[in-house]
Amino acid sequence: MTNKREANLSKNETRDLYYRSPATEKKVNLTTAIVVGAICLAAGILLGANFDNISKEFSPYLGGRTTAKIDFSSLNELYEELSYDFDGEISPEKVVQEAKRGLVNAAGDPYTYYMTAQEYRDFNKDLNGDVGAGIGVEIGQRDGLVKVLRTTPDNPARRAGVLAGDIIYKADDEDISMLSVEDVAKKLRGAEGSKVKLTVMRDNKEISFDLIREVINNVSVYADYRGKTAIITISRFDEDTGRLAREKAEEAIKKGVNKVILDLRGNGGGYVSAAKDVASLWIDGELVLEQKSANGIYNTKTYADRGKATLSGIKTVVLVNGSTASASEIVAGALKDYDKATLIGEKTYGKGSVQSLETLSGGEVLRVTIAKWYTPKGININKEGITPDKEVERTFDQINKEIDPQLDAALAE
Repeated sequence: MTNKREANLSKNETRDLYYRSPATEKKVNLTTAIVVGAICLAAGILLGANFDNISKEFSPYLGGRTTAKIDFSSLNELYEELSYDFDGEISPEKVVQEAKRGLVNAAGDPYTYYMTAQEYRDFNKDLNGDVGAGIGVEIGQRDGLVKVLRTTPDNPARRAGVLAGDIIYKADDEDISMLSVEDVAKKLRGAEGSKVKLTVMRDNKEISFDLIREVINNVSVYADYRGKTAIITISRFDEDTGRLAREKAEEAIKKGVNKVILDLRGNGGGYVSAAKDVASLWIDGELVLEQKSANGIYNTKTYADRGKATLSGIKTVVLVNGSTASASEIVAGALKDYDKATLIGEKTYGKGSVQSLETLSGGEVLRVTIAKWYTPKGININKEGITPDKEVERTFDQINKEIDPQLDAALAE
């Protein structure tokens, strides 16, 4: 059967269409193959030589990341003048390192920063409670100053008389009052058995303490009992927190408790996954938090595990304060939204953003804010915090005298 075009062709045209000689067909195919091959070879060389630039240009259309470009010629000009005129030695490696730090700081976000390989190792140890040797103080920023929030039992600072509310002023006579909390912490840590002279400001007076650093026992979860009430304290959310919290929850159930007090005071956060694990002790398979980013790339929803809500039927009180932040706010916010717990204490810190750790060359790391997170009811608590159901203040003086009106209120709830 022929189609309409074939039916309209003359006899000679039909022959030309269907009966081209084998020799002619072979010659045309060979010539075409040579030409096409040459073009492909040239295109391949061009593409290979310019792959990075081409891929960056087309990346947005292929679902990849758009690469921003900056003209660093003025920075090179500045370095040339500095290296020529400066009366001293300049380390090119240090210049590059500080330029990276300054570039990231330009984002203006306190949670986005650059870390050297060593700084990242220290950060990771701190996140997992591996603080090595120190003096046994929990510090934080209050009113623009780094203050002692509490001292830990049976550690050098408490034994020497350091008090909650003391302003950190000097370490070994070096003024560290203007450093960040992280940098102050580094100054106070050191080798086990090494000495550090700590100077604080208390009632506008300088007070110095000669301390010897000790290994600090710093587990992330521990439990205490007051009759039929379990007090589960979580100091941070690290890789072991979910497992340890579940162990303490199961232990509490075996003891026949009828109330749980979850103490998140002073907990600065940690892994979102650990927060999800802890929330799953009360919440069964429901939404724990939603993550949203401006570019939509990091939009996610995190749900509690199913069948693991060991404490869902137990009356629960959550203790919070101004140092309850990040992952601990995720747990507190979720339990509040689902009416799983009563919150008692002071307004939380208000860190409603999520960070990612991006590995760079040489072991360097970029810690970058990628999204905001929202409670199950769609609330972002960034810079606002979570207001407890019952507001109860605890002063530094009460902390030092080991008076705890917040815990008393929770026990009476």
